[in-house]
Amino acid sequence: MAAPERRERNGKVRWYARYRDPEGRQRSKTFDRKVDAQAFLDDVSSDMRRGRYIDVDAGKVSLRDYSAQWLSAQTFSETTYSLVEQRLRLHVYPRLGDRQLRQLTPSVIQAWLKGLSDLAPKYQKDIFGHLSAILTAAVDDEKITKNPCKAQSVKRPKLEPRKVVPWTRDQVVAVRDALPDQYQIMATLAAGLGLRQGEVFGLSPDDIDFLRGTVTIRRQVKLFVKNKAFAPPKAGRTREIPLPSTVRDALAAHLAAHPAQTVTLPWKTLGGEAVPVSLVVTRHGEAMGRNWVNSYLWGPALDKAEVPRGRDNGMHALRHFYASVLLDAGENIKALSSYLGHADPGFTLRTYTHLMPSSTERTRQAIDGALKGQDPASTSETGS
Repeated sequence: MAAPERRERNGKVRWYARYRDPEGRQRSKTFDRKVDAQAFLDDVSSDMRRGRYIDVDAGKVSLRDYSAQWLSAQTFSETTYSLVEQRLRLHVYPRLGDRQLRQLTPSVIQAWLKGLSDLAPKYQKDIFGHLSAILTAAVDDEKITKNPCKAQSVKRPKLEPRKVVPWTRDQVVAVRDALPDQYQIMATLAAGLGLRQGEVFGLSPDDIDFLRGTVTIRRQVKLFVKNKAFAPPKAGRTREIPLPSTVRDALAAHLAAHPAQTVTLPWKTLGGEAVPVSLVVTRHGEAMGRNWVNSYLWGPALDKAEVPRGRDNGMHALRHFYASVLLDAGENIKALSSYLGHADPGFTLRTYTHLMPSSTERTRQAIDGALKGQDPASTSETGS
């Protein structure tokens, strides 16, 4: 590869690093110092020999344009697509969207991250993950040589370990009673069956077997920006849950006072087949949506019950209450995981292990019994 060329203009000396790329095209870059131009040519020559050369013009595409291309190629569900697009539009494009990929240095990424400090840690982590995935694709597409998000100088958002603190029975009752009469059943279903919010919205009387005392969770209501659709439960896991008598009686009373109404929504996607379903809870004959419920029902109910608003006190708190009650009663993790619809019992264990009753005394008695030659069964009975 040729040596740098010296050029002088208006008394200023510049050094031109000229070379031909693997396609035979003439390329050049200008430097103030000869040593820098030579180092650049040496790097280019080395990259070409190793097959790692990247066109200097490849990284000139803006992050916004490349992200749009990346997003359109993903196989996300409509919900995930909308979510990722919204996060990029609100939190990535305003600061970074017009920058070229090659301009996204680790220091630029770190400065952008600092601007996200007011957001919740998990939200920061998710947004950062989206950007990193995009830049990893840019590396694979040979637009840039490295993903700046993976540089050691970039302090990635981290989640502080958080332990679930379940509500008390009094809090559950207070919030339930603070809801309008026709919507109190939502709190009963979440706390008494451990349902997710969308599963509460998607429950049908046809899913309830009053004679056997079971409820089958077959669907949820998913929100796509402002439109809704029926969809399978999370991870597509249909499940059967025991129906406690208190929940059974509350359901019967609710349906007598507020008969179920049939709602027709597309299945899985907004373009899916229209499916009519009779729903336990509706609003003016329409399926419930989380945004309206959280803003106009749940938030005011928290205020009235004097429970602080916040991410820990959404409707999901009732699901945690359900888990804590079952664990305190001695239910095993595998059964609880099944009732909650978790794909992995290990996740259930990691989430709720601190709520499990202490086995300290049982351990003492078991070892004492073994060393004394007692029957383990009699030891267990003594400690029960």
